[in-house]
Amino acid sequence: MILLVNGPNLNLLGEREPAVYGSTTLPEIERMVEEACAAYGQKVKAVQSNYEGAILDFLQENRQEARGVIINPGALTHTSFALHDCLKALTCPVVEVHLSNIHAREEWRKTDVVSPATRGQIVGLGPMGYYFASVWICSNIAEKETPSFDEGAAIEVAPEELQPVPGGEYEG
Repeated sequence: MILLVNGPNLNLLGEREPAVYGSTTLPEIERMVEEACAAYGQKVKAVQSNYEGAILDFLQENRQEARGVIINPGALTHTSFALHDCLKALTCPVVEVHLSNIHAREEWRKTDVVSPATRGQIVGLGPMGYYFASVWICSNIAEKETPSFDEGAAIEVAPEELQPVPGGEYEG
């Protein structure tokens, strides 16, 4: 399961400062992430809260099932050492997403206490940042689940498993 976490004020996407955050709503972003993850066979559990404690509770309660986390902490990015510590306690990869480029905005937004607890950060790409985070996390999971093939390793195959190739030459 992929956890999709959105912090304070992100419930207002689509109406709050559209020149900065765009016109896409949070339900539209959630649907996009669900569809992207479904292509890899992953389910998504989403939460949005304006309360730091609710976000921490959600992450802690779902930490055993989480295979990855996509998080836009909103303003908690700049202040929440508790969120930083919570993310550090997770064993799955975490990708931080911001719709706008926080590094090119007001000086106080350039402070990010959360990013050191994440695997990576995607900023300034609008809603597509969530999509890219989804694809990266799911690809990472799929890569770990794909068995590696060692060309030098012997493979045992039972005779009854051998089948001729249809239309091919078969010399038994």
